[in-house]
Amino acid sequence: MSADRGTTEETEAGTAPTNGSGHKDGAPASADPAETAPEAEADAHEQDSAKSPGAVEKAARAIVTRFGAATVAFAVLTTLFGTLFTVLTPPFWGHDEITQFGRAYQVAYGGFLPQRIQDDRGLAYGGDVPVSIDALMGYSFRDYQDNPEEPGAMVSDPGAYDRLKSAQVDSPMEPVWFTNTAAYSPVPYVPAAVGIRAAALLDLDVGSMVTLTRLAGLLSYLVVVGFGLYALRAHRVQWLAFTVAVLPIAVFQAGTVTADTLTNALAIMVSALLIKALFLGNRLTRTETAALLGATLLLPVSKPTYVLLAMLVVLVPVDRFAFFGAAAGSGFSWRRLVPWAFAAGGALVFAVWMKIAAPTGDGMSLMRPRHQWYTVKPGEQLGEILGDPLHFLNVFGDSIFYRDQRWFTQFFGELGFAYIDVPAIAMLACLLAFAVSLGIADRMNPRTATFVRTLIVALTVAASVAMIYVTLYMSFTPVGYYIIDGVQGRYFVPLALIAFAALLRWMPLRLTDARGKTPTSGAAVTIVVASSVALIASVAKYSTIVWG
Repeated sequence: MSADRGTTEETEAGTAPTNGSGHKDGAPASADPAETAPEAEADAHEQDSAKSPGAVEKAARAIVTRFGAATVAFAVLTTLFGTLFTVLTPPFWGHDEITQFGRAYQVAYGGFLPQRIQDDRGLAYGGDVPVSIDALMGYSFRDYQDNPEEPGAMVSDPGAYDRLKSAQVDSPMEPVWFTNTAAYSPVPYVPAAVGIRAAALLDLDVGSMVTLTRLAGLLSYLVVVGFGLYALRAHRVQWLAFTVAVLPIAVFQAGTVTADTLTNALAIMVSALLIKALFLGNRLTRTETAALLGATLLLPVSKPTYVLLAMLVVLVPVDRFAFFGAAAGSGFSWRRLVPWAFAAGGALVFAVWMKIAAPTGDGMSLMRPRHQWYTVKPGEQLGEILGDPLHFLNVFGDSIFYRDQRWFTQFFGELGFAYIDVPAIAMLACLLAFAVSLGIADRMNPRTATFVRTLIVALTVAASVAMIYVTLYMSFTPVGYYIIDGVQGRYFVPLALIAFAALLRWMPLRLTDARGKTPTSGAAVTIVVASSVALIASVAKYSTIVWG
């Protein structure tokens, strides 16, 4: 793996494991000859036994050395708190989880394309689910809509959930509406679809199917994001990726059924690999190369607003890809066209799916209150953007003035359709983790992350943010509405890591200790503890408000 000298020196200084005395592991400490006297042999043996690491500690150190500290911490925290959210979140209380599960069920049984269904209200898309699942969906929807006054628990009757969850899945089929998720391709639903088919194979009841489907998504998040963190294990910037990956909103979504689980995971992994190859200037392994090129095809059809993030693969110097060798970096070679070919492939599948999903936009107004039905008209909104861009910019500015504080809170966590904001202590803890992880991050390699390339990355992030607003203006905002409606802070999480990488390329400030060195172990502990506090506080608040 090639790297510039400065980056390598920083990495070695930042990741060398040390023992409790400050020595690098394996370095012998000085011995006192007096301890070898016969009368002191027993005491010395006892002291050596107490100081020498046990089998568990040795195994833990070996795992951390092999996979990287941030990867291990991510796996532990996400498994623990993701599972807690899976269990504590009532069925279908996640973000759009009713319609997300409906689309996942359709994909699980081969329904890859949007399917029209009969609906007296107007144009609608959806699919069939068992009546027993539809009954639980309907009860959940009414339950989180009809909230009691504080301090009453949001769940009105836990026993009702137990009864509905114990029903068998093999019941008659019933069409359900999910126009909003019918627009998504099958790709982000693959983990959930696998969970649904596995539950059916095991003949599980409704509640167990929902749980297993959630856990399948959580596993995909662990594997994909964990791989991205593993790629950065030799660099301190791994802790920045960790901080983004364990945001309360990201872990909550990983524990519920949603297309955002795999979308977020792919975006974080792509960002991590771009940081390694472009910003740090390291060569990718064969597996990392395949993962980055593969994600260039998958991310654009997971969620359209992140298509530009996948296109950044063309900025990576071709000699950083494992398959092409150092010779590809000099002179013209067909190998230089490979990243461009994958980017073109990603853009093509994106365009094809957008064409397929376009008709669903005309039915999106049914998600709004009754008095706003039929007011969402993508064609008219697009015409307004192109015909009167100044008016659109004015609406965009008003959206920021009226909603930016909500987006900030939602970036850390508005937990599902209970609409519970994570507590203030969680946001403060996350901000501390961000401050430390940014402060100890490696200095980016100016030879590969040139000014022009970094500027392109920054502009791509800005364009991706703009796509979020434009998409929701066209697909969810009523014609003539005073703001762009439907924007949520969680939509910016997939862009956070690559945005911070561009900032770090231009930001010379770093944290140092009293000796002028970048802190490592203490900083890592601070980040893990702060992130843990954020997750603990979020779980505690959610559980208290929802269940009482």
